[in-house]
Amino acid sequence: MSTEDCDEKSVAMGNLPMAEAQPVDSSIERRVLRKIDMFLMPAMVIGYGLVYYDKAILGSAALFGMTGDLQLAVTDPATGKTDTSRLSWATSIFYFGQLIGSYPMTYMLQRFDTRIILGPAVMLWAVICAATAGVTTWQGLLAQRFFLGFTESIVPTALMTIVSGFYTQSEQSLRQTWWFSGTGWFTIIGSALNYGFAQIHNSALRPWQYIYVLAGGLTFLFGVWCSLCLPNAPQDAWFLTPEERIVAVERLRAGQTGAYKQDRKIKPAQIREAVFDSKVWLVALIMGSAYTVNGAVSGFGPLIVKTFGYSSLESILFQFPLGAVCAVGIPLTGWLCSRYRDMRIPTLIACCLPVIAGYVIIWKSSWGYRPVAPVVGYSIIGFFGPVVALTVTLGAGNVAGETKRSFMAAATFVAYCVGNIVGPQLVRSETKSEHYPGLWTGLIVFYVVTILAASALYAILRRENRKREQLGLDEQERSRVASKDLTDKENPYFRYVL
Repeated sequence: MSTEDCDEKSVAMGNLPMAEAQPVDSSIERRVLRKIDMFLMPAMVIGYGLVYYDKAILGSAALFGMTGDLQLAVTDPATGKTDTSRLSWATSIFYFGQLIGSYPMTYMLQRFDTRIILGPAVMLWAVICAATAGVTTWQGLLAQRFFLGFTESIVPTALMTIVSGFYTQSEQSLRQTWWFSGTGWFTIIGSALNYGFAQIHNSALRPWQYIYVLAGGLTFLFGVWCSLCLPNAPQDAWFLTPEERIVAVERLRAGQTGAYKQDRKIKPAQIREAVFDSKVWLVALIMGSAYTVNGAVSGFGPLIVKTFGYSSLESILFQFPLGAVCAVGIPLTGWLCSRYRDMRIPTLIACCLPVIAGYVIIWKSSWGYRPVAPVVGYSIIGFFGPVVALTVTLGAGNVAGETKRSFMAAATFVAYCVGNIVGPQLVRSETKSEHYPGLWTGLIVFYVVTILAASALYAILRRENRKREQLGLDEQERSRVASKDLTDKENPYFRYVL
């Protein structure tokens, strides 16, 4: 048996990358990409949709009995004003759980196969989610939400890692936005389910309890799929033939992202580089600032729409347009950025503008009996979905090196948690008659910060790419360098995406 045959078998079985770049037939590569898409993307859309659904349930559940059952709103008999700070903390504490859980979960993803860690974690998350139906006090809800966030923290980081490990740099933008669009689809699907459960009366369980039991059951099924079906890397993708696995590995060399996962050791040098890399922290700042609105909408969205002058059931239905903007806008911007070069940051900044416009429309329009203007403003806030989805692609596509990629994913995730913690705290129920001025002012400031940070990131990345274009590198070395676990700074062939 020849050395070449041994190398090919080794790659097909996931043992090691071949030292020399192998020619790849374009028709086979297209077939491999299609099979990877058909296997991974639907499941990832569902998985991340469930991540969003179990958070967004809280806003709907608050309309259908949870607020009263668990004493989440307290009315002062002297002034008649209602304090919803308990609901704010029920929203925020979820992200404290995610924040604390992000480090151990990221560590385990780095050290062990994704399938071994992700499946059991998702099933545990499902059990905790369903157990919400048994909570009887607001203190119990806070504890339950914390542990729900802790177990769920693994999912976004795992999905980002999976995409960066199966797709080339040019393909990642579109795929990251595909799975991220699950937030929009499950806003629509979840709202429809919530609307249906709200019709249940005189039953053993309250409508909000049925919602959580269903969400837990669906999540458990996703956990079973992760345990049984999810491959750890292209080298062990069971749904590909041995020949296709070789192609799946070879096509990643052009991405220059060091995506082979052969060495699971955490590399301190890559951590040090990430800590002092301004790009990492600018992406984190963009994520944290842009995601403040999500914390407010997931916990208070339906309640805010109700204060416009609509019934509880109508408030649930008005989540549909917001979800549709996310569901369509996220993959559409991903497609745009995959088709045209250097469009991610300009598109991100452009999507910030309708979000700011939505804040202003809601704040300054008239509220009363079924007003149109604030609902329009609330709907176009859905453009925050493309903003944060593009931020995810910027983080995943602009770093290389296994440990540094994990650090970037963790930093972005921490920022996501911080933004979601801050958002609900901006809601002050006592200012309802004034249209929540503190909320809209704060969110406008955060989105201005998002635009400024994105502009700074664009300038830095563009300058670095220009420097690298002038190096005069030997193109014959490109494939050899690609198989090494080098960071984006160590690899002169790496090009940043704008």
